[in-house]
Amino acid sequence: MILNLIFPPKCPFCRKILNHPGICASCENHLPWLDESKRRIVENNFLCVGALRYQDAVRYALLRLKFEGAIDIAEPLGMILAQCAAECLSGEFDCVTWTPVSAERESKRGYDQAKLLAESACRVWDIKPERLLKKVKDNPAQSILPGEKPELRELNVRGVYAPMENAKIAGRRILLIDDIRTTGATLREARRVLLENGAQFVCAAVIAFAG
Repeated sequence: MILNLIFPPKCPFCRKILNHPGICASCENHLPWLDESKRRIVENNFLCVGALRYQDAVRYALLRLKFEGAIDIAEPLGMILAQCAAECLSGEFDCVTWTPVSAERESKRGYDQAKLLAESACRVWDIKPERLLKKVKDNPAQSILPGEKPELRELNVRGVYAPMENAKIAGRRILLIDDIRTTGATLREARRVLLENGAQFVCAAVIAFAG
């Protein structure tokens, strides 16, 4: 409560000061929300859901979170993700994890944005996310590679993930959280590692779909 007085919550998109974490009424009405028919992408039995299109204010908000240290907006963004996942994936998963950044990148940034989103979403559900994966290669950021050449993005993430030591993966139905889905290469690679280590089922949820 005291922290809210010193650092009041703001809309992650327009930065308007709010009385509680969330988004303002204007952004609620004007954001590029995905139609119900476009909130689900299925490729080779891999279901990914998203709430928004990656454009305009959504794009700027996620870039601030990812590259400019705006970690305060992870809370309201995670709430959006939680609502989307609950509506589209109810009953599909029994644990939550995220696509981690490398130790080098986390040290440089001071945080892992996908982990922050997972923690925020899980607070809505009164559970905790579990770190099931680690990134073993500090590969170039996917964002610097052209989206129209998906094969480059596939090569860039190949072999970058491994299971955490003593991670409980076998037999579980896992929700994988990330910030953006462009070509889906990062999510597919993370899913492959989870399935190869015994996961029963893996689905994914992101804030926004690009492309």
